[in-house]
Amino acid sequence: MGLSDGKGAVDTVEAAPAKINLALHVTGQREDGYHLLDMLVTFTEAGDVVRIRGAAEDSFSISGRFASELLQSDASNNLVLKARDLLRGHVQKSGLTPAPVALRLEKNLPVASGIGGGSADAAAALRGLIRHWQLEIGDKTLNDMALILGADVPMCLASQPLIAKGIGEEITLLPQFPKLSLVLVNPLKGVSTPHIFRLLKDKQNAPLEDQGQSWLSMMDALRNDLQPPAVKLLPEIGDMLAMLHSQGADVARMSGSGATCFGIFSDWEKAEAAAASLREQKPGWYVQETRTIAGRAS
Repeated sequence: MGLSDGKGAVDTVEAAPAKINLALHVTGQREDGYHLLDMLVTFTEAGDVVRIRGAAEDSFSISGRFASELLQSDASNNLVLKARDLLRGHVQKSGLTPAPVALRLEKNLPVASGIGGGSADAAAALRGLIRHWQLEIGDKTLNDMALILGADVPMCLASQPLIAKGIGEEITLLPQFPKLSLVLVNPLKGVSTPHIFRLLKDKQNAPLEDQGQSWLSMMDALRNDLQPPAVKLLPEIGDMLAMLHSQGADVARMSGSGATCFGIFSDWEKAEAAAASLREQKPGWYVQETRTIAGRAS
């Protein structure tokens, strides 16, 4: 295990890509209350950014469009700091002490919006700090740490197309999955994930069926089981889906527990045009055209 004091003037910069649930099937519930899920997940070029710099003492700051929402809460509960402390604690068990760091989170994604913002930030902090401190940590150990931080963090650690099962910890990468042109839309209104699950009528739904390399051709047959109850709680979700379809989206669906919805477009030019139109219609909403990150061989 290497260890750097990281006091150079150059920031370590780590992207925290948005996580998009192309499909989310609720297949059961454990005795401890956790729901069992089958998810088809991809990640986008749009996302938050974590910047790390060596410092005399630890610090944490937040910038970006959605910084104010996090600044109103207790910063000590931020998953970026929990990731830093968890990783440092692991290293200290070997007798080494990682140097202080100044962490800066650029918050570009809406908060609590179903696209993995906090989990993506935590995963980015882990990846970035490992590079910054020049650590060598095995994949299993790193994934175990990620799961401690949250069920979505292991898949955000991978940040490439995948299937996730269980509570999110059973991951299969999809190296042949193509890049997609997406438009993300959020009305900047929150929905309660626990409330959505309480409204879910059936928690024993059909799982994902392995489509091999033909996932895109089967997108219409896939679903987000949380979408119908979420629409009941926040009718704007239905409005967003209708607007994405009206702009020419081949598929429009809610991501995660919402309220962010995505539209898949056949090419980048159509996605750009749709986003421009939606911004004009809904200037107070979050609207972002983006591409997904293609699968890659391990």
